[in-house]
Amino acid sequence: MSDFQQSGSVATLHNLGTTTPEEMERQLRLFAERRRITLILPSLFSELEAPALGRIVDELCEVDYINHIVIGLDRASEEQFHFAQEYFARLPQRHSILWNDGPRLKAVQKRLSSLGLAPEEPGKGRNVWYCMGYTLACQDSDVVALHDCDIITYTREMLMRLVYPLANPSFPYQFCKGYYPRVADGKLNGRVSRLLIAPLLLALQRTFGHSDYVEYLQAFRYPLAGEFAMRTSILPDIRIPSDWGLEIGVLSEAWRNLGRHAVCQVDICDGYDHKHQPLSAEDAARGLSRMSIDISKAIFRKLATDGVVFSQEHFRTLKATYYRLALDLIERYYNDAVMNGLHVDRHREEKAVELFAANIVEAGHTFLEHPMETPFIPNWSRVQSADPDVLRTLREGVEADNA
Repeated sequence: MSDFQQSGSVATLHNLGTTTPEEMERQLRLFAERRRITLILPSLFSELEAPALGRIVDELCEVDYINHIVIGLDRASEEQFHFAQEYFARLPQRHSILWNDGPRLKAVQKRLSSLGLAPEEPGKGRNVWYCMGYTLACQDSDVVALHDCDIITYTREMLMRLVYPLANPSFPYQFCKGYYPRVADGKLNGRVSRLLIAPLLLALQRTFGHSDYVEYLQAFRYPLAGEFAMRTSILPDIRIPSDWGLEIGVLSEAWRNLGRHAVCQVDICDGYDHKHQPLSAEDAARGLSRMSIDISKAIFRKLATDGVVFSQEHFRTLKATYYRLALDLIERYYNDAVMNGLHVDRHREEKAVELFAANIVEAGHTFLEHPMETPFIPNWSRVQSADPDVLRTLREGVEADNA
């Protein structure tokens, strides 16, 4: 049973267990008559070969309030693209597959590259960005939701609760972030959120003083959740990060573009599990090591735009403060886990904290050494200004691929 506390600067919508999923779905059908809902699914082809996505598609087949499902498909040959068409064919909703490695979408990429506007780094950020552009081009959506394709514990109630705050016309929200407890198989998961973001935000407040932006991030119960939704009208002005800072970057964009009363978070499930990334302590370009660097840089960049001045001395102090606070949090997480019959490997937790502490300094060094770095993909408003016809070309390319 969830609590009902409202703390921080973001509205929290709980699951108190007093409304049935059937009643909520009934309401969503009514809302969807006026507010059309699009679901974006960024996927690697390899995820079509894993059981998690099959379960997700099975659940989505039972959802009748979604108007359009947009699937971004990465790392797929022509044969694999045709396999994907058959794989998703059982979806009863209108659905479109963006074959990002196909000749038509590569031509769009080349066209934007000639203007210096194309996202060059492959990955989830680029995939989502093109899906957003295609959604804008279709002009058939009022609400856009997004979730990952590797959720092992997926149920359609997760999607239902994610889109409800934006579909309900009596609610003021324009952006919604999902949250959930990271508990599975008797273990306490969510290491990056627990062991990096939580103590890092505390350390930033202690080192640099109060920040409204840091306070805003602290209000989110699970800031790294890959499940979020927004009103389609804000898509043109959203800048998508090109690295692994996507989730923090999107939260930062919501902070920049929207008032606090337009942002909420919602409890979407009682338990969540997905494909776990390795810590990858030996390779800073992979796994949670890469993720910790990209997330730290995303936070530093945003604070810099708010006028915070950084130096090497600041980052050394920040590392020391972070490390002490993270060790204190490990003690709390351990006690919480024991009381709930869960397992936490304290040695592995401290090894992760040591790696994250080093990566905070590395992220700070990169930030200082490359002040001209532009990590964000241009927003679609800028792209349309530079090439007013590109969205039509994108839409026609996707429709031709799917014909």
